[in-house]
Amino acid sequence: MDMNYILDEMEIRVDPFALCELNGACDLGLEKDSAATLHYVLAGAGELVISGRPPVPVSRGSLILVPALNTHVLRSFGAVGDPLPTCNPERLNLAHLIHQSQGETQGKLVAICARVRLTIRQMQNLVDLIRAPVVENRTGDQVLAAPIEQLLYELSRPRHGSRAMIRALLMQCMIELIRRRVGVMDGGLAWMAALRDQRMWPALQQMLDSPEAPHSVESLAALCGMSRSSFAQKFHTAYGSGPMELLRDLRMRRAAELLHSSTQPIERVAAQVGFRSRSAFSRAFEATTGLSPQRFRSQNPR
Repeated sequence: MDMNYILDEMEIRVDPFALCELNGACDLGLEKDSAATLHYVLAGAGELVISGRPPVPVSRGSLILVPALNTHVLRSFGAVGDPLPTCNPERLNLAHLIHQSQGETQGKLVAICARVRLTIRQMQNLVDLIRAPVVENRTGDQVLAAPIEQLLYELSRPRHGSRAMIRALLMQCMIELIRRRVGVMDGGLAWMAALRDQRMWPALQQMLDSPEAPHSVESLAALCGMSRSSFAQKFHTAYGSGPMELLRDLRMRRAAELLHSSTQPIERVAAQVGFRSRSAFSRAFEATTGLSPQRFRSQNPR
C-alpha cells in the first residue's frame, strides 16, 4: 500500500495546552504525560533532554514529538534572538509555564506544547505506537519556520477563532514532521511502514482498542491470517520488539490515561488494562514509568 494513501487516510488531532517560556539559561522540567507531546520551538536555542537519551538540540522551528510517559527537560541556553511580542496564552486557555534563570536574564526560549492523537479508519490512538522521540530540526527551514509568525500573532492578539487557528497551524506542522521523518525512515515511525501490509491491521486494531484482552501471539496471528512464526517475524521487523512487549507498553499508556482522566480506584484501572491484581499492576506500572500509580496520579491531576 502506498504511503501517500496512509497519510491521506490518517486523521491528526493536535490540542495545544501550554506555552513554555524560559528566560535566560535555565531548565524547565516536564513531567510524564499520559499522551504523546509535540513541542514546537518558536524562539531561542537550547536542547530537549529526555531521560535515558542523548540531548536533542533545538532552535527556532524545531519540532519534537515525545512519546507518552517520558520525563523530559526543556533547556534554554539563554541566547539572544529576535524580539518577541508579549503573548497572552491565558486568554486561549493555555497554561503559561514560565521559568527564570537565577542569574542575569538574557535571551529566552519559547515553545508551544500540544497533545497529539493519530487515527486511521477504525484504529484509534495510533500515536501510542511511537516508542522513540521523533525530531525534525532544520534551522532556517522556511517550511517549518513560516507558521511561527502566524502562531506568535495569534498568541499575542487572541480573538475569536485564535485557538482553532493555532490547532490548524500545529496540525500542519505535525503533518510536515511525519512525512519528512517517514521519508528518511526514522526509527520512531518505522511502524508506519508496516501499515502498508493491511493484513497486520486487525492485530494492531485489537491491541489498540482492547489492550486489556487476553491476547497472545497465536491469537493475534490468527486475526491476521498468518502463522505464529510469520506474524512474529513481521511484527519484530516493523516494531523492533515482539507483540507482547508492545502490548505491555500500550497497557501502561492506557493506564496512565485512566489515572490522569478519572478518579477510578487503582484496582479498577488495573482491571481495565488486563491485570487481575492491584499489586501486579503497580509493579508493572512502576517498572515502566518509575512511579507508583498513586504517585503518578498525584503528579498528573485532572
